[in-house]
Amino acid sequence: MTDWTGNKNSVYKTIGARNHTEGIRELNDYYATDPRAIDKLLTVAEPHVKIWEPACGGGHLSERLTELGHYVYSSDKVDRGYKRHTRTRDFLKAVSPPFLDNFDIITNPPYKYAKEFVLKSLELLPRGCRCYMFLKLTFLEGKARYEEIFKDTPPKFVYVFSERIQCAKNGDFKKYKNGAVAYAWFIWQKGWTGTTKLGWI
Repeated sequence: MTDWTGNKNSVYKTIGARNHTEGIRELNDYYATDPRAIDKLLTVAEPHVKIWEPACGGGHLSERLTELGHYVYSSDKVDRGYKRHTRTRDFLKAVSPPFLDNFDIITNPPYKYAKEFVLKSLELLPRGCRCYMFLKLTFLEGKARYEEIFKDTPPKFVYVFSERIQCAKNGDFKKYKNGAVAYAWFIWQKGWTGTTKLGWI
């Protein structure tokens, strides 16, 4: 029997998690989220009616939120043709939010800028409002993230998906059918400090 050896990407290729391979990652880290992620979130949370989706991509999360009665301001650094795309803007360069009253932020941020999206959200949100970030469970790891986020501004809740939720490069769900990554909703509340509650959805 021949011994098997592989490199750091081999295990992901073996199980079909092609979106883990750095060489084929989408230029702006655009991986659309199955709208079922919103349905799961709303079983444990009640976001404000007004929502800012700052990495809307093809509108998968925005559209589901709109269907459920939310008023959604959808923006993105790149216009990907979403019919309700409100504005093309770089969230990380934003100096003011689109609403004058209370609102929440719900998004699946580009993973390589996830830390920056969290910090910018907490900067722009009104006190008491929340940002809901769809992130890999491995976001909990890392000394730098602990020092820059979790130490002083931990999430109030982390809800782990009990079943895999699919993300698809460029929104092509027909091509990416098998989820091989564990995700969770990370929920921060502006001004809140305390012990993070872990749950499953």
